[in-house]
Amino acid sequence: MTMFKSPARLMAMTALMVLHQGLAMAQMPAQQPDAKTFKLGKLDIVALHDAQFVKPNDGKTFGIDHSPAEVGELLKAAGAPTDAITLSVDALLVKSKNNIVLIDTGVGGALQDSLAKAGVKPGDVNEVLITHSHPDHIGGLVKDGKLAFPNATIRMSDVEWSFAKSNKDVADIVKVIADRVKPFKAGAQVAPGITSVSLKGHTPGHVGYQIKSGKERLFDIGDTVHSSILSLAKPDWAVAFDGDKPEAEHNRAKTLAKLAKDQELIFAPHFPFPGVGHIEKDGDHFKWAPSDKPQ
Repeated sequence: MTMFKSPARLMAMTALMVLHQGLAMAQMPAQQPDAKTFKLGKLDIVALHDAQFVKPNDGKTFGIDHSPAEVGELLKAAGAPTDAITLSVDALLVKSKNNIVLIDTGVGGALQDSLAKAGVKPGDVNEVLITHSHPDHIGGLVKDGKLAFPNATIRMSDVEWSFAKSNKDVADIVKVIADRVKPFKAGAQVAPGITSVSLKGHTPGHVGYQIKSGKERLFDIGDTVHSSILSLAKPDWAVAFDGDKPEAEHNRAKTLAKLAKDQELIFAPHFPFPGVGHIEKDGDHFKWAPSDKPQ
């Protein structure tokens, strides 16, 4: 069948259905393209929907040191179903006068159609910035065995690129993109108005991206958080996706506290689409306040 011609494409599209340590399968609902645009200073920002997936509340992904009943209580308190956790998979587009920058690429689900809704063709993208090399962030770099963004330089931290090259699960993707990757040291400015920020624990070289235009800022925090309910109610609970769980928990708590204090606008690619809003303090934990800016 035609759909099996590209191993990289097949692997990317199914990667979210298998956790990185061989955990249980997730359900993938039908993916619908969507694009929400807003201004950040002189920049046009577009949140792009790629996919979503549903993980059962079985103690294998969220709250892995706690019972499904404990997780269920948190979900119930937020008015969410107690038997499953739904995560979005989204990307961010940054458009300036001279550059079109895409941050992450999802699994390659609805991303290309979402870009079309935003009036952007794949060949228009100049730079692709990667927060980290899990398949739900780099899968969309490859389409039908070829570069999905043929004119773009691909950038990720040098530590993350080394990690990706050693990860057999993404070997097919790495092979296609290798000649286009330009690594950087975490903390470096990677594009006009965009600076990388080290966010340790999720993967060895995981970074976020601080986007600035004039006095306005937006922070793409990558996979510092996953669930807009559980990651904020219990940031100290382990998540199976995190490679270094203690480091990730420490980074999550520290980052959330700072974001709540500063009230900085953020983009969280796994929060409910469009994933743009603020972190607020809520007693001894945090809560999500979606922004009404994206339209």
